[in-house]
Amino acid sequence: MTTTSAAPSPVTPSPAAPGARKRRVSTTSQNGAGWLFISPVLVILGVFLLAPIIMAAWISLSDWSGRGAPISSGVNFVGLQNFQAVLTDGGLATRDFGTALRNNVYYVLLVVPIQTIVALVLAVLVNQRLLKARSFFRTAFYFPSITSSVAITTLWMFLFSVSGVINKVLGWLSIEGPNWFNDPRGVLHLVFGAFGVNSGPAALTGNSFLGVSWWEWLSGPSVAFSAFIMMAIFTTSGTFMLLFIAALQQINGEVEEAAMMDGANTWQKFSRVTVPMLKPTIFTVVTLGLIGTWQVFDQIYVAGAAGGPAKTTLTPAYLSYSAAFTSNKWGQGAAISFILFFIIVAMAGFQRWLLRDKDDIAVAKQEKKLQRQRRAAARAADSEAKAERTLLAATSSTAASAAGGVAAGALREELTDPEPPDDPPTPDTDVDGTTDVTGAGGTNPGSAVGGTTDVSGAGGTNPGSAVDGNDVAGGTDGTDGEENR
Repeated sequence: MTTTSAAPSPVTPSPAAPGARKRRVSTTSQNGAGWLFISPVLVILGVFLLAPIIMAAWISLSDWSGRGAPISSGVNFVGLQNFQAVLTDGGLATRDFGTALRNNVYYVLLVVPIQTIVALVLAVLVNQRLLKARSFFRTAFYFPSITSSVAITTLWMFLFSVSGVINKVLGWLSIEGPNWFNDPRGVLHLVFGAFGVNSGPAALTGNSFLGVSWWEWLSGPSVAFSAFIMMAIFTTSGTFMLLFIAALQQINGEVEEAAMMDGANTWQKFSRVTVPMLKPTIFTVVTLGLIGTWQVFDQIYVAGAAGGPAKTTLTPAYLSYSAAFTSNKWGQGAAISFILFFIIVAMAGFQRWLLRDKDDIAVAKQEKKLQRQRRAAARAADSEAKAERTLLAATSSTAASAAGGVAAGALREELTDPEPPDDPPTPDTDVDGTTDVTGAGGTNPGSAVGGTTDVSGAGGTNPGSAVDGNDVAGGTDGTDGEENR
């Protein structure tokens, strides 16, 4: 009996739930509304920030002289010539940039650490609960930060003049004050001169970097630039003090109490408990200090000395301005700006690496190790899967070849040795002289005994036999006959 299986009905995807569709529509509308709200800011940033940066990059690679539009047909692309003139040509532009870089390096090395320490100390002092008039002191220390840099620079020039207050105070201490803003001598050279070293060795004076000898690199900030360094510390410490105060107020008092219970003194609590918990704020303060000190410009401009005396107050930011707006070398001015940008990024990355947390380093190493293990496990799994696929393909190919060989062999045998035809059926012999008729398609015709007539079943394999006058008809399947009485 043949059985047929019903064809599987096609699976129709169930419709999405109304709630899910509403959530998707709501999320899409919220995203669109968010982009709509921030689009004015993006437009403003693109017009006033991104476009000028792209234009400055083009100017640093062109010979634009400041006349006409920078993208006009008369402006030519010169590649890295402006950068080469500043860094490698060895001319006046290279020497000026080397001098400005030396001045700014000392400015950064002195201002950033000192202003950070002063801001932290002030924050700790004004954060004491026992201190009276804390609001007054916070306002007083922060007030120079909100004062105009032009006003502060003008006031500083009066204080540090030859007959100013600073020299008067030094005179009371029997110290002859210098002519602050007109003294180009380096502070380190003055210290060396106090020990009898007035000139450097040939190894330092005979070799140079960016057009400045190594002996001049070791001169330190000039006396004039030292006044600007003190002014920067005075004006910026108040801003960073507020950042430290906010961080100190976030420290839980139970932590300090636990340190006191462990026997820690005031210095140990500050160095072992307070400072480690202020590390994120210290990182922020140092980063802002680095960016601000590398961009010093307004104080030098207001002083009116154009980087003097002897270019000892020249900075890269002021040099970029003077090269573009005074000398009409706009390409070199833009190139200096981009070099300064790369210096700031490199310094910020270095101080981030320097102030990294040991726990973060351990976690990063562990994550890298886990990633390597995952990649190795993934590669091993891929190799195993590839080997299994290769083995399966080889097995299938072998089985197919074997089956084809067997079929071909059977075909060859059939063609070379065909079966002989079947012998014609032989009529049965009757004992009583009667005639028997074999069934159609039967293999063993029935026999008649006792004068009866036998008829075999059609298509049966074992036709029935009649004995003693009884007729039996063969079954349709040739196995069990049905008795007719």
